[in-house]
Amino acid sequence: MNICIIGTGFVGVVAAAVYASLGHTVIGLDVDLAKIEKLRQGIVPFFEPQLKELLIEQQSLGKLSFTTEYKVAISNSEIVIIAVGTPSAPDGQADLKYVVASAESLAPFLKEKAIVIIKSTVPPGTLPKIEDVIRRKTQVKFFTASLPEFLKEGSAVHDTLNPDRIVIGATDPFVFATLEALHAPFEAHIVKVRPESAQMAKYAANAYLATRITFINQIADLCEKNGADIQDVIEAIGYDKRIGKHYWYPGFGYGGSCFPKDVKELAAYSRAINEEHNLLNKINELNEQRVAKLLDSYKDRIGGWQGKKVAVLGLSFKPNTDDMREAPSTRVIPYLLEHGAMVTGYDPKTVEVAPHFIPANEHLSFTEDLNAAVEGTDVIFSLIEWPEITTYDFSSARNKDKTQWFIDARNQFSPARVSEWGFEYIGIGR
Repeated sequence: MNICIIGTGFVGVVAAAVYASLGHTVIGLDVDLAKIEKLRQGIVPFFEPQLKELLIEQQSLGKLSFTTEYKVAISNSEIVIIAVGTPSAPDGQADLKYVVASAESLAPFLKEKAIVIIKSTVPPGTLPKIEDVIRRKTQVKFFTASLPEFLKEGSAVHDTLNPDRIVIGATDPFVFATLEALHAPFEAHIVKVRPESAQMAKYAANAYLATRITFINQIADLCEKNGADIQDVIEAIGYDKRIGKHYWYPGFGYGGSCFPKDVKELAAYSRAINEEHNLLNKINELNEQRVAKLLDSYKDRIGGWQGKKVAVLGLSFKPNTDDMREAPSTRVIPYLLEHGAMVTGYDPKTVEVAPHFIPANEHLSFTEDLNAAVEGTDVIFSLIEWPEITTYDFSSARNKDKTQWFIDARNQFSPARVSEWGFEYIGIGR
Protein backbone atom coordinates (compact mmCIF):
# COMPACT_ATOMS: atom_id res chain seq x y z
CA MET A 1 0.00 0.00 0.00
CA ASN A 2 1.00 3.63 -0.45
CA ILE A 3 0.85 5.37 2.91
CA CYS A 4 1.34 8.99 3.92
CA ILE A 5 1.96 9.87 7.54
CA ILE A 6 1.47 13.53 8.46
CA GLY A 7 3.61 14.58 11.41
CA THR A 8 7.21 13.69 12.18
CA GLY A 9 6.99 13.60 15.95
CA PHE A 10 7.50 10.47 18.03
CA VAL A 11 4.38 8.60 16.88
CA GLY A 12 4.68 9.62 13.24
CA VAL A 13 8.32 8.63 12.78
CA VAL A 14 7.91 5.29 14.55
CA ALA A 15 4.81 4.45 12.49
CA ALA A 16 6.48 5.50 9.23
CA ALA A 17 9.56 3.34 9.83
CA VAL A 18 7.56 0.30 10.94
CA TYR A 19 4.98 0.39 8.12
CA ALA A 20 7.83 0.73 5.64
CA SER A 21 9.54 -2.30 7.19
CA LEU A 22 6.41 -4.32 6.35
CA GLY A 23 6.92 -3.61 2.65
CA HIS A 24 4.65 -0.60 2.19
CA THR A 25 5.73 2.59 0.43
CA VAL A 26 5.62 5.31 3.07
CA ILE A 27 6.02 9.07 2.81
CA GLY A 28 6.49 11.12 5.96
CA LEU A 29 5.08 14.64 5.63
CA ASP A 30 5.83 17.72 7.69
CA VAL A 31 5.87 21.46 7.01
CA ASP A 32 9.12 21.85 8.97
CA LEU A 33 11.85 21.60 6.33
CA ALA A 34 14.64 21.41 8.91
CA LYS A 35 13.08 18.30 10.50
CA ILE A 36 12.55 16.72 7.09
CA GLU A 37 16.17 17.30 6.07
CA LYS A 38 17.44 15.71 9.28
CA LEU A 39 15.19 12.67 8.87
CA ARG A 40 16.43 12.27 5.29
CA GLN A 41 19.93 12.09 6.75
CA GLY A 42 18.83 9.49 9.27
CA ILE A 43 18.93 11.92 12.17
CA VAL A 44 16.11 11.26 14.65
CA PRO A 45 15.30 14.30 16.84
CA PHE A 46 14.83 12.13 19.94
CA PHE A 47 16.31 8.96 21.39
CA GLU A 48 14.34 5.77 20.89
CA PRO A 49 16.00 2.31 20.79
CA GLN A 50 16.15 0.66 17.32
CA LEU A 51 14.47 3.58 15.56
CA LYS A 52 17.47 5.25 13.92
CA GLU A 53 18.70 1.98 12.45
CA LEU A 54 15.24 1.14 11.10
CA LEU A 55 14.81 4.63 9.67
CA ILE A 56 18.11 4.51 7.80
CA GLU A 57 17.50 0.96 6.58
CA GLN A 58 14.06 1.68 5.12
CA GLN A 59 15.23 4.85 3.38
CA SER A 60 18.16 2.97 1.84
CA LEU A 61 15.71 0.34 0.55
CA GLY A 62 13.55 3.05 -1.03
CA LYS A 63 10.48 2.17 1.03
CA LEU A 64 10.52 5.35 3.13
CA SER A 65 10.93 8.99 2.16
CA PHE A 66 10.14 12.41 3.62
CA THR A 67 8.74 15.58 2.08
CA THR A 68 7.20 18.94 2.88
CA GLU A 69 4.88 18.87 -0.18
CA TYR A 70 1.29 17.82 0.40
CA LYS A 71 0.63 17.10 -3.27
CA VAL A 72 3.60 14.76 -3.51
CA ALA A 73 2.70 12.92 -0.32
CA ILE A 74 -1.09 12.72 -0.61
CA SER A 75 -2.00 12.29 -4.28
CA ASN A 76 -0.96 8.62 -4.58
CA SER A 77 -1.63 7.52 -1.01
CA GLU A 78 -4.37 5.01 -0.33
CA ILE A 79 -4.00 5.64 3.38
CA VAL A 80 -3.30 9.02 4.97
CA ILE A 81 -2.48 8.97 8.68
CA ILE A 82 -2.67 12.16 10.72
CA ALA A 83 -0.19 11.85 13.58
CA VAL A 84 0.34 15.47 14.60
CA GLY A 85 0.45 16.85 18.12
CA THR A 86 -2.65 17.75 20.09
CA PRO A 87 -1.40 20.10 22.80
CA SER A 88 -3.69 21.00 25.66
CA ALA A 89 -5.82 24.10 25.17
CA PRO A 90 -6.19 26.74 27.93
CA ASP A 91 -9.28 24.94 29.27
CA GLY A 92 -7.32 21.69 29.53
CA GLN A 93 -8.94 19.87 26.62
CA ALA A 94 -7.05 18.71 23.53
CA ASP A 95 -6.33 21.49 21.05
CA LEU A 96 -7.17 20.13 17.59
CA LYS A 97 -5.73 23.00 15.55
CA TYR A 98 -2.93 20.89 14.02
CA VAL A 99 -5.32 18.04 13.21
CA VAL A 100 -7.73 20.46 11.54
CA ALA A 101 -4.91 22.21 9.65
CA SER A 102 -3.66 18.84 8.38
CA ALA A 103 -7.16 17.90 7.21
CA GLU A 104 -7.57 21.21 5.38
CA SER A 105 -4.20 20.85 3.67
CA LEU A 106 -4.57 17.23 2.58
CA ALA A 107 -8.15 17.48 1.27
CA PRO A 108 -7.45 18.98 -2.20
CA PHE A 109 -5.03 16.15 -3.06
CA LEU A 110 -6.96 13.12 -1.81
CA LYS A 111 -7.11 10.07 -4.01
CA GLU A 112 -10.53 8.50 -4.70
CA LYS A 113 -11.49 6.12 -1.86
CA ALA A 114 -8.51 7.12 0.27
CA ILE A 115 -8.80 6.42 3.98
CA VAL A 116 -7.93 9.33 6.28
CA ILE A 117 -6.90 8.02 9.68
CA ILE A 118 -6.46 9.96 12.89
CA LYS A 119 -3.73 8.45 15.02
CA SER A 120 -3.33 11.57 17.15
CA THR A 121 -4.93 11.42 20.58
CA VAL A 122 -8.27 13.19 20.20
CA PRO A 123 -11.54 13.25 22.16
CA PRO A 124 -14.62 11.31 21.03
CA GLY A 125 -16.59 13.20 18.42
CA THR A 126 -13.54 14.49 16.52
CA LEU A 127 -13.96 12.40 13.37
CA PRO A 128 -17.21 14.03 12.11
CA LYS A 129 -15.59 17.45 12.51
CA ILE A 130 -12.62 16.40 10.42
CA GLU A 131 -14.89 14.88 7.78
CA ASP A 132 -16.69 18.22 7.46
CA VAL A 133 -13.37 20.03 7.05
CA ILE A 134 -12.27 17.66 4.27
CA ARG A 135 -15.60 17.70 2.43
CA ARG A 136 -15.38 21.46 2.03
CA LYS A 137 -12.23 21.07 -0.07
CA THR A 138 -12.70 17.90 -2.10
CA GLN A 139 -15.27 16.14 -4.29
CA VAL A 140 -13.74 12.67 -4.12
CA LYS A 141 -15.20 9.86 -2.07
CA PHE A 142 -13.10 9.24 1.02
CA PHE A 143 -13.31 7.33 4.27
CA THR A 144 -12.17 8.05 7.81
CA ALA A 145 -11.07 6.00 10.79
CA SER A 146 -9.51 6.25 14.21
CA LEU A 147 -6.38 4.21 14.87
CA PRO A 148 -5.07 5.11 18.34
CA GLU A 149 -1.53 4.20 19.33
CA PHE A 150 -0.62 2.54 22.61
CA LEU A 151 3.17 2.92 22.52
CA LYS A 152 5.59 3.08 25.42
CA GLU A 153 8.54 5.39 24.95
CA GLY A 154 11.73 3.42 25.29
CA SER A 155 10.25 0.37 23.55
CA ALA A 156 8.11 1.95 20.83
CA VAL A 157 9.57 0.07 17.86
CA HIS A 158 9.20 -3.25 19.65
CA ASP A 159 5.67 -2.33 20.78
CA THR A 160 4.63 -1.38 17.26
CA LEU A 161 5.98 -4.61 15.80
CA ASN A 162 4.54 -6.69 18.65
CA PRO A 163 1.31 -4.98 19.70
CA ASP A 164 -1.03 -6.25 22.41
CA ARG A 165 -3.93 -5.32 20.14
CA ILE A 166 -4.84 -3.17 17.17
CA VAL A 167 -7.85 -0.92 17.78
CA ILE A 168 -9.68 0.21 14.63
CA GLY A 169 -12.44 2.76 15.01
CA ALA A 170 -14.62 2.95 11.91
CA THR A 171 -18.12 2.38 10.52
CA ASP A 172 -17.52 1.20 6.95
CA PRO A 173 -16.77 -2.47 6.05
CA PHE A 174 -14.27 -1.37 3.38
CA VAL A 175 -12.26 0.51 6.00
CA PHE A 176 -12.27 -2.40 8.43
CA ALA A 177 -11.18 -4.82 5.71
CA THR A 178 -8.40 -2.55 4.46
CA LEU A 179 -6.98 -1.81 7.90
CA GLU A 180 -7.24 -5.44 8.96
CA ALA A 181 -5.16 -6.38 5.93
CA LEU A 182 -2.67 -3.60 6.69
CA HIS A 183 -2.13 -4.93 10.20
CA ALA A 184 -2.33 -8.66 9.45
CA PRO A 185 1.48 -9.13 9.63
CA PHE A 186 1.42 -8.13 13.31
CA GLU A 187 -0.67 -11.21 14.15
CA ALA A 188 -2.32 -9.22 16.95
CA HIS A 189 -5.89 -9.28 18.15
CA ILE A 190 -7.87 -6.68 16.21
CA VAL A 191 -10.59 -4.78 18.05
CA LYS A 192 -13.16 -3.30 15.66
CA VAL A 193 -15.25 -0.57 17.26
CA ARG A 194 -16.94 2.76 16.63
CA PRO A 195 -14.53 5.71 16.25
CA GLU A 196 -15.75 7.20 19.53
CA SER A 197 -14.96 3.97 21.34
CA ALA A 198 -11.46 3.80 19.84
CA GLN A 199 -10.74 7.38 20.88
CA MET A 200 -12.10 6.79 24.36
CA ALA A 201 -10.07 3.58 24.67
CA LYS A 202 -6.81 5.51 24.27
CA TYR A 203 -7.72 7.94 27.04
CA ALA A 204 -9.08 5.16 29.24
CA ALA A 205 -5.93 3.06 28.93
CA ASN A 206 -3.60 5.86 29.97
CA ALA A 207 -5.94 7.13 32.69
CA TYR A 208 -6.17 3.65 34.18
CA LEU A 209 -2.40 3.16 34.23
CA ALA A 210 -2.01 6.60 35.82
CA THR A 211 -4.63 5.56 38.37
CA ARG A 212 -2.61 2.46 39.33
CA ILE A 213 0.46 4.62 39.93
CA THR A 214 -1.52 7.15 41.96
CA PHE A 215 -3.26 4.41 43.95
CA ILE A 216 -0.06 2.61 44.92
CA ASN A 217 1.48 5.93 45.93
CA GLN A 218 -1.43 6.51 48.29
CA ILE A 219 -0.94 3.06 49.80
CA ALA A 220 2.81 3.74 50.09
CA ASP A 221 2.06 6.88 52.09
CA LEU A 222 0.07 4.78 54.55
CA CYS A 223 2.91 2.26 54.77
CA GLU A 224 5.24 5.09 55.77
CA LYS A 225 3.04 5.65 58.83
CA ASN A 226 2.38 2.09 59.97
CA GLY A 227 5.56 0.06 59.47
CA ALA A 228 4.40 -1.86 56.40
CA ASP A 229 6.64 -2.18 53.33
CA ILE A 230 4.96 -1.25 50.05
CA GLN A 231 7.00 -3.87 48.16
CA ASP A 232 5.63 -6.57 50.47
CA VAL A 233 2.12 -5.24 49.91
CA ILE A 234 2.59 -5.31 46.13
CA GLU A 235 3.75 -8.92 46.28
CA ALA A 236 0.83 -9.94 48.50
CA ILE A 237 -1.87 -8.36 46.34
CA GLY A 238 -0.18 -9.39 43.10
CA TYR A 239 -1.16 -13.03 43.44
CA ASP A 240 -4.78 -12.02 43.04
CA LYS A 241 -5.45 -12.63 39.34
CA ARG A 242 -7.86 -9.70 39.29
CA ILE A 243 -5.04 -7.37 40.34
CA GLY A 244 -1.72 -8.81 39.18
CA LYS A 245 1.88 -7.97 40.05
CA HIS A 246 2.52 -5.82 37.00
CA TYR A 247 2.59 -2.05 36.70
CA TRP A 248 2.87 -1.05 40.34
CA TYR A 249 5.32 1.85 40.48
CA PRO A 250 5.43 3.59 43.85
CA GLY A 251 7.47 6.75 43.51
CA PHE A 252 7.22 10.40 42.57
CA GLY A 253 4.16 10.04 40.39
CA TYR A 254 3.62 9.56 36.68
CA GLY A 255 5.23 11.75 34.02
CA GLY A 256 6.06 11.79 30.34
CA SER A 257 4.31 13.16 27.29
CA CYS A 258 1.15 11.05 27.57
CA PHE A 259 -0.10 10.25 31.08
CA PRO A 260 -0.20 13.79 32.53
CA LYS A 261 -1.58 15.25 29.31
CA ASP A 262 -4.20 12.55 28.73
CA VAL A 263 -5.43 12.51 32.33
CA LYS A 264 -5.73 16.31 32.36
CA GLU A 265 -7.53 16.30 29.02
CA LEU A 266 -9.92 13.55 30.06
CA ALA A 267 -10.62 15.42 33.29
CA ALA A 268 -11.21 18.65 31.34
CA TYR A 269 -13.44 16.79 28.89
CA SER A 270 -15.48 15.42 31.80
CA ARG A 271 -15.94 18.93 33.15
CA ALA A 272 -17.02 20.18 29.74
CA ILE A 273 -19.84 17.62 29.61
CA ASN A 274 -20.88 18.26 33.24
CA GLU A 275 -19.30 15.11 34.69
CA GLU A 276 -16.66 16.87 36.75
CA HIS A 277 -17.27 15.04 40.05
CA ASN A 278 -15.12 12.04 39.23
CA LEU A 279 -11.88 10.25 39.98
CA LEU A 280 -10.04 11.72 37.00
CA ASN A 281 -9.88 15.23 38.43
CA LYS A 282 -8.58 13.91 41.77
CA ILE A 283 -5.89 11.75 40.15
CA ASN A 284 -4.44 14.78 38.41
CA GLU A 285 -4.53 16.80 41.63
CA LEU A 286 -2.76 14.10 43.66
CA ASN A 287 -0.06 13.67 41.02
CA GLU A 288 0.55 17.41 40.88
CA GLN A 289 1.09 17.50 44.65
CA ARG A 290 3.25 14.38 44.86
CA VAL A 291 6.79 15.72 44.41
CA ALA A 292 6.52 18.65 46.84
CA LYS A 293 4.87 16.43 49.45
CA LEU A 294 7.72 13.92 49.40
CA LEU A 295 10.48 16.50 49.28
CA ASP A 296 8.97 18.36 52.22
CA SER A 297 9.02 15.15 54.24
CA TYR A 298 12.64 14.42 53.27
CA LYS A 299 13.66 17.94 54.24
CA ASP A 300 12.75 17.20 57.82
CA ARG A 301 14.58 13.85 57.83
CA ILE A 302 17.88 15.12 56.44
CA GLY A 303 17.93 18.40 58.35
CA GLY A 304 17.00 20.72 55.50
CA TRP A 305 18.23 21.15 51.94
CA GLN A 306 20.13 24.39 52.49
CA GLY A 307 23.78 23.95 51.52
CA LYS A 308 23.40 20.27 50.73
CA LYS A 309 25.20 18.88 47.69
CA VAL A 310 22.69 16.68 45.89
CA ALA A 311 23.14 14.29 42.96
CA VAL A 312 19.91 13.78 41.03
CA LEU A 313 20.30 10.62 38.98
CA GLY A 314 17.92 10.12 36.07
CA LEU A 315 16.50 13.20 34.36
CA SER A 316 14.21 11.62 31.75
CA PHE A 317 10.73 10.56 32.80
CA LYS A 318 11.64 6.86 32.36
CA PRO A 319 14.62 4.76 31.16
CA ASN A 320 15.55 4.37 27.48
CA THR A 321 14.30 7.76 26.37
CA ASP A 322 15.57 11.34 26.39
CA ASP A 323 12.06 12.70 26.89
CA MET A 324 11.91 15.05 29.89
CA ARG A 325 8.34 16.22 29.46
CA GLU A 326 6.69 16.11 32.89
CA ALA A 327 9.68 14.15 34.24
CA PRO A 328 10.06 14.10 38.04
CA SER A 329 13.42 15.83 37.66
CA THR A 330 11.72 18.94 36.26
CA ARG A 331 10.01 19.41 39.62
CA VAL A 332 12.58 17.88 41.96
CA ILE A 333 15.51 20.00 40.81
CA PRO A 334 13.72 23.41 40.92
CA TYR A 335 12.45 22.53 44.41
CA LEU A 336 15.96 21.64 45.60
CA LEU A 337 17.45 24.84 44.15
CA GLU A 338 14.70 26.92 45.71
CA HIS A 339 15.52 25.39 49.08
CA GLY A 340 19.24 26.12 48.85
CA ALA A 341 20.71 22.88 47.54
CA MET A 342 23.57 22.57 45.06
CA VAL A 343 22.56 20.08 42.40
CA THR A 344 24.32 17.90 39.85
CA GLY A 345 21.98 16.17 37.42
CA TYR A 346 23.07 12.94 35.78
CA ASP A 347 21.51 11.09 32.86
CA PRO A 348 23.02 8.95 30.09
CA LYS A 349 20.85 10.49 27.35
CA THR A 350 19.35 13.85 28.33
CA VAL A 351 22.31 16.10 29.14
CA GLU A 352 21.98 18.02 25.87
CA VAL A 353 18.23 18.63 26.25
CA ALA A 354 18.13 19.09 30.03
CA PRO A 355 19.00 22.83 30.00
CA HIS A 356 15.92 23.46 27.84
CA PHE A 357 13.77 22.12 30.67
CA ILE A 358 15.82 23.28 33.67
CA PRO A 359 18.29 26.09 32.89
CA ALA A 360 21.71 25.48 34.43
CA ASN A 361 23.10 28.09 36.84
CA GLU A 362 25.84 28.45 39.41
CA HIS A 363 24.06 25.95 41.68
CA LEU A 364 23.11 23.44 38.96
CA SER A 365 25.15 21.44 36.48
CA PHE A 366 24.52 18.41 34.27
CA THR A 367 26.83 15.51 33.47
CA GLU A 368 26.97 12.15 31.71
CA ASP A 369 29.65 11.02 34.17
CA LEU A 370 28.02 9.16 37.05
CA ASN A 371 31.25 9.07 39.04
CA ALA A 372 31.52 12.86 38.87
CA ALA A 373 27.85 13.31 39.76
CA VAL A 374 28.04 11.43 43.07
CA GLU A 375 31.47 12.63 44.21
CA GLY A 376 31.31 14.50 47.51
CA THR A 377 27.52 14.47 47.74
CA ASP A 378 25.42 14.78 50.87
CA VAL A 379 22.38 13.24 49.18
CA ILE A 380 22.15 10.81 46.28
CA PHE A 381 18.77 10.86 44.60
CA SER A 382 18.15 7.78 42.44
CA LEU A 383 15.18 9.16 40.55
CA ILE A 384 14.84 6.99 37.42
CA GLU A 385 15.89 3.35 37.04
CA TRP A 386 18.39 3.60 34.21
CA PRO A 387 20.52 0.40 34.30
CA GLU A 388 23.61 2.59 34.55
CA ILE A 389 22.24 3.74 37.90
CA THR A 390 20.73 0.54 39.32
CA THR A 391 23.90 -1.49 38.65
CA TYR A 392 26.33 1.11 39.99
CA ASP A 393 28.40 0.43 43.11
CA PHE A 394 27.76 3.53 45.21
CA SER A 395 30.24 2.53 47.89
CA SER A 396 32.81 4.54 45.90
CA ALA A 397 30.83 7.71 46.73
CA ARG A 398 30.85 7.14 50.48
CA ASN A 399 32.51 9.82 52.61
CA LYS A 400 32.97 8.42 56.13
CA ASP A 401 33.49 11.89 57.57
CA LYS A 402 29.82 12.83 57.18
CA THR A 403 26.31 11.43 57.10
CA GLN A 404 25.11 10.80 53.57
CA TRP A 405 21.58 10.02 52.44
CA PHE A 406 20.45 7.76 49.63
CA ILE A 407 16.92 8.43 48.34
CA ASP A 408 15.62 5.48 46.34
CA ALA A 409 12.72 7.11 44.50
CA ARG A 410 11.70 3.95 42.63
CA ASN A 411 12.52 1.26 45.24
CA GLN A 412 15.15 -0.27 42.97
CA PHE A 413 17.76 -0.88 45.66
CA SER A 414 17.97 -3.19 48.63
CA PRO A 415 17.84 -1.10 51.84
CA ALA A 416 20.31 -3.52 53.39
CA ARG A 417 22.74 -3.09 50.50
CA VAL A 418 22.55 0.69 50.68
CA SER A 419 23.21 0.51 54.43
CA GLU A 420 26.25 -1.68 53.75
CA TRP A 421 27.56 1.07 51.50
CA GLY A 422 27.27 3.37 54.51
CA PHE A 423 24.32 5.55 53.49
CA GLU A 424 21.12 6.38 55.34
CA TYR A 425 18.40 4.83 53.17
CA ILE A 426 15.08 6.48 52.27
CA GLY A 427 12.66 4.62 50.02
CA ILE A 428 9.04 4.96 49.02
CA GLY A 429 6.62 3.40 51.49
CA ARG A 430 9.35 1.37 53.19
